[in-house]
Amino acid sequence: MTLVTVLYAICIISAVAFFASRARALSSVSGDQRKLHSLPQYYGTNGLLLSLIPALILLLIWTYLQSLFIENHVAELIPSALITENANINLLMSEVERLSDGLKMVVSTGLMSLDALLATTNDLTVIEAALKQADVFLSGDIRPEIMSAAQTRYVLETDGNQYRNWVVIVVSIIGFATAFLQAKQDFRARNQVERIVLLILASAATLAIFTSVGIVLSMVFEASRFFSMHEWTDFFFGLVWAPSFSHGSQLSILPLLWGTLYISFVALLVSVPIGLYAAIYLSEYASKPVRSVAKPLLEILAGIPTIVYGLFALTTFGPFLRMFFGDGGFLGVEWMSDSRSVITAGVVMGMMLIPFVSSLSDDIINAVPQSLRDGSYGLGATQSETIRSVILPAALPGIIGAILLATSRAIGETMIVVMGAGAVAKFAGNPLEALTTITTRIVSQLTGDLEFDSPETLVAFALGLTLFVLTLCLNVLALYIVRKYREQYE
Repeated sequence: MTLVTVLYAICIISAVAFFASRARALSSVSGDQRKLHSLPQYYGTNGLLLSLIPALILLLIWTYLQSLFIENHVAELIPSALITENANINLLMSEVERLSDGLKMVVSTGLMSLDALLATTNDLTVIEAALKQADVFLSGDIRPEIMSAAQTRYVLETDGNQYRNWVVIVVSIIGFATAFLQAKQDFRARNQVERIVLLILASAATLAIFTSVGIVLSMVFEASRFFSMHEWTDFFFGLVWAPSFSHGSQLSILPLLWGTLYISFVALLVSVPIGLYAAIYLSEYASKPVRSVAKPLLEILAGIPTIVYGLFALTTFGPFLRMFFGDGGFLGVEWMSDSRSVITAGVVMGMMLIPFVSSLSDDIINAVPQSLRDGSYGLGATQSETIRSVILPAALPGIIGAILLATSRAIGETMIVVMGAGAVAKFAGNPLEALTTITTRIVSQLTGDLEFDSPETLVAFALGLTLFVLTLCLNVLALYIVRKYREQYE
């Protein structure tokens, strides 16, 4: 029985529980639903929830714990001498997992039965032939210890999945039976359904909180490992970024921070004026038909994936700039040697941030009380004077908060800077030169099959933690300003 079959079975049981519990509740009052404590659909919903939720929770917990148990048990089967020889337990575990999946394919395709597979533990030639027949890639000779661990993993996973599947179905049936027996005239089905839904909502909120805390703790733990291997003074106060896996590295965040802030500054120079002017026009000058068309069209930019912006920067906007500032371009001087540059990434990122700034500023300007406008017009001010002297000063705290939120969005952007900014970590003021950012280096340091046991890899977590603190401070400041603004006028 596969996992998909179990999920289908649970859904069918839950659907049957809904209609059966609802029908039983109605039959208990001879079809007169006015005599029921709750509406009939609450009795059905109670049956659906009791049949579905406990089974799914058990399925998730069992799968997670089973995976941990199997990984730990299989890791103990690998001889320590083999681990020392290969110096990488993760690579050995990956090989065991790949062979285990291959054995599963061999059995599922009928090339060998499970009993025959277990009986050929010491005859690797038979197993290798079956794996090759099932089109499983073999990197070389299979060690007997690795094959034994793969067989053990396959057996444990197969047996565990079968036990899990049947237990989950039984739990779903028990939930169905419980809800069916509860479906009587005096049962408070609505109250129970509301309690279950409230529990689900509280669990979702708690899960979100624990997920955030887990992410932060993982970064803190790995960053602490980095600082135990590398001097924190070089990271925070050094001036050179030069990672090297062969000898001493210089891992300073300052060149990366400079590139991040520089590109974000260029992006804000593009997005803030255009977005703010667009918001002023849409909120104060545009007619309703124009606003109903222009604002959705402007906000379409916010729905474009950032990878598309990155491709646009790499293949279109960057070469366009190089045509003017490259070799033989403006004044015959080569101002720009590569399509990747600060201005390439900054301008394209600014395009991405325009709807962000415009939408937030538009909502903030519309929140300014109409009485302020009427008072200004009553004193003889024109519309432009009212906007300049009344509306914008009143909305300024909220607009600043919107700009700070856009800044944190720009600092954390990845794909546009990866494809449009370059990979050079240095201090440079020329916007036509290539620079790199913190997010670009995080991607670079974690690319490939790497072990988290060197400062050159663990530095990505220190960079991520620093970026997290920076954007968190900007978000907190922006939310504080916006909240203060709202309290002023609500």
